[in-house]
Amino acid sequence: MSDIILNVDNINVYYGAIHAIKGVSFNVREGEIVTLIGANGAGKSTTLQTVSGLLRSKTGSISFYDEPITKLEAHKILKKGLAQVPEGRRIFQQMTVQENLEMGAFTKKNFNFNEAVERIYEEFPRLKERRRQVAGTLSGGEQQMLAMGRALMSEPKLLMLDEPSMGLAPILVDQIFEIIKSLNDKGTTILLVEQNAQMALSIADRAYVLETGNVTLEGTGEELLRSEKVKKAYLGE
Repeated sequence: MSDIILNVDNINVYYGAIHAIKGVSFNVREGEIVTLIGANGAGKSTTLQTVSGLLRSKTGSISFYDEPITKLEAHKILKKGLAQVPEGRRIFQQMTVQENLEMGAFTKKNFNFNEAVERIYEEFPRLKERRRQVAGTLSGGEQQMLAMGRALMSEPKLLMLDEPSMGLAPILVDQIFEIIKSLNDKGTTILLVEQNAQMALSIADRAYVLETGNVTLEGTGEELLRSEKVKKAYLGE
């Protein structure tokens, strides 16, 4: 396997007196899809927000391409090539599709905006059809595509997706996962947080199970799909 680009080592995160993340460690190698699965409230989103600089860990370290980013502000982490698609999409509802994509490139200097947008439209033809539409009027699936497209505008070295299938109809869930797989096949490294364990594990190279803020299991996506514990707890088998 190729090199580790993200290394998270022994992070502990608190919300006031609540110890939300307890000594979590994991890594992501270039070109992989790595997924964090777990029940609601297990600490998956908190972990992502800590990596992207929105929350702070009391201990441990986070490094990206061997450079410590533990204390960096979120916009500086984004500049280094780590982009997050937040839970609930959080697109700019009042702006058009095209304007939302423009916002995704705000950290870029000397940037060929038109070329970048065309690449996004190739990946998401639906967005091209809707480029002048106000984003708040898009369907849930289209809004998810827009949130992903906006993150990709910054040309990230690592794309972090927080619950991309949340609230989507099953047919759209399949579509979003096909897009994630396709982005990865074209070279984007992906860290995926997802409650839909079946879908996440079926496309992941490696996976970590989070339970009440601890990593309790890790392995390849296939190994965890076959694990009796995972089947019972997350796959409804």
